[in-house]
Amino acid sequence: MATKIRLQRGGRKGYAVYRIVIADARAPRDGRFTENIGMYNPNTNPATVDLNFERALYWVEVGAQPTDTVRTILSREGVFLMKHLKGGVKKGAFDEATAQKKFDAWKADKQKGLAAVEAQEKKAKQEAAKAAMAQEKKVNEEIAKKVADKKAAEAAAKAEAEAAAAAEAAPAEAPAEEAAAPAEA
Repeated sequence: MATKIRLQRGGRKGYAVYRIVIADARAPRDGRFTENIGMYNPNTNPATVDLNFERALYWVEVGAQPTDTVRTILSREGVFLMKHLKGGVKKGAFDEATAQKKFDAWKADKQKGLAAVEAQEKKAKQEAAKAAMAQEKKVNEEIAKKVADKKAAEAAAKAEAEAAAAAEAAPAEAPAEEAAAPAEA
């Protein structure tokens, strides 16, 4: 029986999440499988992989053939590196402790790189939010200026209308006062 390590699709439309499974090569993509060894979510940045490392290493060592995508995932997780290091131990090139030390150093370097990517993404998000806030403040200031100009224009028009009304009322009252003043004399 030819065994494959492949992805089995899950999730919803537009948001695919995959299980990493061991299946017979003749089985359909989402069909029967022998064992579920992990999850792969390509929707996050960086992609999230939850892998049972020991079982993946076991299946690679017994000859299960991964698909191209799964080969990349397993390589990034270090399964093939560990297989290579175990081969060196079997040949006597170095001992188990040295192999584990080399693997741990590689894993630490990989984690440092992922942390740098996450920090860079977080910084970019903060800068984008800062730029959006500055743009929003600028737009709000422009709107406030337009509103202030409109209110000033309305106030000036109202004052002008009141002055015109007062000017019309004042001459009408003035002749009446003048007429009243000579009558008293």
